[in-house]
Order: sequence, then structure tokens, then C-alpha cells
Amino acid sequence: MAYIKKRGKSWQAQVSWYDEQNNRKYKTKSGFATKMQAKKWANEFEVAKDKNLISDQDPTFADYFDEWYKRYKAPGKSNSTKRRYRRAYDLIKENFGNIKLSKMTRARYQDFFNSYGKTHAKVTVQKTNGTIRSCVKDAISEGLITTNFTDRINLTWNSERTRKIDYLNFKQVQKLKESLLDGLNTRYTSRYMLLTIIYTGMRPGEIKVLTWHDIDFKNKTITINKSWDYDNKNIVNYDSNEINKSTKNISSTRIIKVDQKLLDILNKLKVNNHERIFIDNRGTIPTSNAVNKTLRQHLAKIGINKKGFHFHSLRHTHVALLLFKGVDLYSISKRLGHANMSITAGVYAYMLDELKQKSDQQIVKILDEI
Repeated sequence: MAYIKKRGKSWQAQVSWYDEQNNRKYKTKSGFATKMQAKKWANEFEVAKDKNLISDQDPTFADYFDEWYKRYKAPGKSNSTKRRYRRAYDLIKENFGNIKLSKMTRARYQDFFNSYGKTHAKVTVQKTNGTIRSCVKDAISEGLITTNFTDRINLTWNSERTRKIDYLNFKQVQKLKESLLDGLNTRYTSRYMLLTIIYTGMRPGEIKVLTWHDIDFKNKTITINKSWDYDNKNIVNYDSNEINKSTKNISSTRIIKVDQKLLDILNKLKVNNHERIFIDNRGTIPTSNAVNKTLRQHLAKIGINKKGFHFHSLRHTHVALLLFKGVDLYSISKRLGHANMSITAGVYAYMLDELKQKSDQQIVKILDEI
């Protein structure tokens, strides 16, 4: 039963229960302006108590997040993922100090993002909020708090810092393809890797470990079920029981259709006599730096100057070609190995905006002809 009493000009509420060892536990909160507010808080915890979702612990927001990500998120993850959680912890520690998790409010959280968004890009703001929201949901499940202070937050960001996806247009891709094919030599496989990403949109790490067993020349498909883990320098199988370190989820396992042109190009590499397609006749595979160097050379050769354009940018180019040729977003999402369409839409929002403008112009043209 809840205990409500007045302390000076404010009200205090206390809930008690017995734990698994039959020890009596208490949860108390003071500072309510009215008795009704105190009762509301107590009632929420009475409900949580009945569902066995209550705890007498009251850690600081920062301490809880630190313990949470180290226990549930860091094990088995790539170094880049660990760094993302560590940055989120540093932000919480810096901005909320020693504020208890139970003292966090929606207003405090909104004020933080109002300030944070002024100097950060859209994707950074969204990822930071998503990470913290996941933590807070677990805190509710553990009975530490009863309300989600991250709900219904208005996210804002700095549009000038929001990087637009860079890609080549159709004519530029054609020029690059012709340049890569000119003087193609099986002893140097960087060009073959670049041609593969243009035709498939695969991740660079997936291309790096592609084998002949993955290609069905008869049905013109490529099975993608593994990737290169750049942090730990090994191959990770998507469909194994290992913790997937290099990409995101089981959706990365997929079979994609390819055309005969690419199959004919890749088939020439069989002379190198290796299971992995892009290992050359010396038994080595080009590094990302080597592939990027080759890409820059050919872009310069055809007169394209795109600062910061790299191997992975050709994956974006593949998506742009499909979008602007009318391929639906669902099919593109599946081809890329994304978990759902919302991820694809989020990454390629800039392209989708451009496509909408193009569609709007077509609509106006059609209406003018009525």
C-alpha cells in the first residue's frame, strides 16, 4: 500500500514491497506540488509492483547508461559501434551530470536535443536519440522508472552539417564503366571490384569476400551471406550463429539478380585460380585504399571531380540509378540488405526528395495537358 504525507509545502509518496528474499524494500519520492500528483506517482508504482516491475535502485542517468551499454550492447560489437555508445555516454554525463534516472523529465531531454541539434547533422541526432531511447525502454522494463521521458520528442538538426549522399548520374556511370573496362587486366582486381559495386550495390566488405560458390551463372544470381570485418580482420558469416559484427542483421543475407555483362566480366578472373574472386594471381586482394586510388584515377581520366567520393559512394550511385529509373523502394531495400524500408528511406532521403521534385514536375506537366 502506498504511503502519502505532506512535508512542508510539498508532498511525499512511498511504496513498499517484498523482494524474492522476503526483504522489505521501499521506493520514495518527494517534492510533489499536490497530493494528487503524489498519489498518481504512487499508483504507477503500485501497478508496476503487481507486475513485478519495480526496483529500489535509483542510479544516475549516466551510471545506468554506462552499465547498460557495457552489459547488453558492447559485447561482440565492432569497435565503431562501441565508440558510438561511448560517445552517447559522454554526452549524457556532460549534459545531465549526476541527475538521477528517476528525476529525468521530458522537458530536460527536449532541452538537451534543442541545444545538441544546433551543431549536429540529422543522422547524428537521430542515432543519438535512438540509442538513448533503447536504454530508457530497458530501464522501464527493469522497474527503475515508469514513464518514458524520450517519448514525443521534437528532433531538430543543423541542415548545413547534414551531409548529402554523393553519387554519379547515369551518363557519368557509363563513362566510368567504359574507363574501367578499357585495358582491363586480371592481374589487377581493383577495377573488377569497382565494376561489381556499380552493377550490384553490394557493400565493399561483401565484395571483398565474394567466392565463386556465391555465383549462380545459370540463374544469374549472387548469394550474399558474409562480409569482411575491418575491425577484427576476419570474415563474418551473416547466417551463422556468430554475433554479427560487420553489418546490421540477418537481413543482410540475400540473393540478388545480376546481368550477363557482369558475369562475363567476373568470369575472366577464374584464371587467378582462387576461391575468393578478387584475390589476384599473387594471392593478394586490394585494400580499400588501393581500390579508392584506382577509382580516383579513373574519375580524373573522365573529367569528374568529386571530393571525398570513394568505393562506398558507388553503392549510393547504384541506388540512385535504380530510384531514378523507377524501381520501387521495397525492392531496393531488399537488394541492399537493409532490415526494413525505413532504413533505406532514411539513408537516401536526399535522393527521394530529388525524386519527389522530379515527380511533381511530371504531375504539373500532365495537369497542363488536361
